Amino acid sequence: MAMTILMAAVDAAGHSLHDTAGAAILPWWSVTKTAIAALVLRDAERGLIALDTLLPGRPYTPRQLLQHRAGLGDYASLPSYRAAAATDEEPWPVDELLRQAGAKTLRYIPGAGWAYSNIGYLLLRQMLEQTHEAQLSTLIRDSILAPLGLNARLAKTRADFTALHWPAAQHYHPGWVYHGCLIGTAREAALMMQMILQGDLLSPDMRALMRTPAMEGPAIPGRPWSATGYGMGLMLGAAPGVGAALGHSGSGPFAANYVGCFPDKLPGVTLAAFCDGPDSAPAEQAAIALADKVATTV
Repeated sequence: MAMTILMAAVDAAGHSLHDTAGAAILPWWSVTKTAIAALVLRDAERGLIALDTLLPGRPYTPRQLLQHRAGLGDYASLPSYRAAAATDEEPWPVDELLRQAGAKTLRYIPGAGWAYSNIGYLLLRQMLEQTHEAQLSTLIRDSILAPLGLNARLAKTRADFTALHWPAAQHYHPGWVYHGCLIGTAREAALMMQMILQGDLLSPDMRALMRTPAMEGPAIPGRPWSATGYGMGLMLGAAPGVGAALGHSGSGPFAANYVGCFPDKLPGVTLAAFCDGPDSAPAEQAAIALADKVATTV
């Protein structure tokens, strides 16, 4: 069966340059991390959060969590987690997740290494909710989505996932994505990323901080990137033909995505690509191909 690719691209004014996804509702997976990072950085600028102060009772800071440099492991590869999610169990309580993931045992001294951690962004979510005494869904809606007129939302229940384009989503509980999973159209994903990277949600200094590499690495086998890196809630890298890349990939058991921009190739244009299957590489490759296509029309 041929893979399905759904894509959208918007310019600096929010006008659609390409859209094969239409009204299809799609899971944004880890692109939600970019929204969480933007809210944390906005709070830091307002003095509500101190990026370099240790979290209460923990040996790492919000900055280290944002950069995946806190020493935390991850839960996505845990056999027990994968089995429970695959058999449509109810999500574990957060304390049980942290216990099974061994979150109290750090993999390295905070700040001394780098390892991608969904647990870190769960803790950032909790920090935001405690700071504002509001749910993450409300914070993202009021600060990011509503100002853009978007209908995207943070999924909370199985019923939310029944609206998704992918049939395999019908029984999956979004609670297994512990930092939260936004859902919406491909165009909405591109618009949100554009607002964060180019809009006035963050000051120029905070946008620059988000883009500052905390890690830089080589190409990853099977992926289109010639260089890789990570800032704060933002994947950084480069690819042949398009140059620099700023955005975030995401994946779940039945679909994957890439949302971002290629400023060397297409200044001011933001793209989103979604595919079926758990591998984000086809979506990343599709976004690069779309950039080449859009570049011939703008």
